[in-house]
Amino acid sequence: MDSARHIILVDGDLRRRAAISHYLSGRGVHVEPFETVAELGGHWPRQGLIMIHDNGTAIVQLTEQLVQSGNWLPVVAFGEKPAPRRIVEAVLGGAIDYLAWPFDDAELDHMLMTADDRAENVGHARLREAVARSRIERLTQREREVLVGMAAGHSNRSIAEQLAISPRTVEIHRAKMLTKIGAAHTSEAIRVAIEAALVRETSH
Repeated sequence: MDSARHIILVDGDLRRRAAISHYLSGRGVHVEPFETVAELGGHWPRQGLIMIHDNGTAIVQLTEQLVQSGNWLPVVAFGEKPAPRRIVEAVLGGAIDYLAWPFDDAELDHMLMTADDRAENVGHARLREAVARSRIERLTQREREVLVGMAAGHSNRSIAEQLAISPRTVEIHRAKMLTKIGAAHTSEAIRVAIEAALVRETSH
C-alpha cells in the first residue's frame, strides 16, 4: 500500500492535472505531477504508482519507458467517460485498473488498497512479456519464422523445407536471430518467444 500512497500523475491537461493533484492530496496521497511521459522519462521514479490520462497513445509510450527502465511500476489509467473498448485496451496494455474522472471515492480507495498486490501479481509477468516483445521486434519476418519453427521442435532441414530455403540459410537466420534477441542458445530463444506470445508454450 505504500507505493499507492505515492502517485506519479501524468496528464497533459493543466486544469485537470491540478484538480486531480488537489483531490489526491486531500486524501493523504503524495502526488508528483507531470505533463507528458517524455517529461517523466527525465525523472524516472524507482517506486510509486503511475496514474496516467488515457489519451490514446500515452499508455503505449509509458509501457515502452517501463521496459527501458526495467522497473515495472503499477499503472492506473483514467479518462472522462471512458468507453469499454478503451478500458480493455488500457488493461491489455499493462494498466492494473482504469478509473473514470471525476473519481468515485470508494473506487479510488479500493484501487489504493489493492494496487500493490495486483501490481505484484502482474508486474513481473508484464515486464517479461514487454521486454520479450521488444526483443522479438528486432527480428525480420524470416527470422521470426525460423524461431517459430525452432519452438515447434523442427530441425533446420524441416524448417528449410517449410520455408523453401536451404538448411544453410536457416542456420544463418538462426544465428542472426539469436544475436539480435541476446539469446545464448536455442532454449533461451524459445523462452523469449513464449514470453512474447509469439508461440504457445505447448507448441514445443
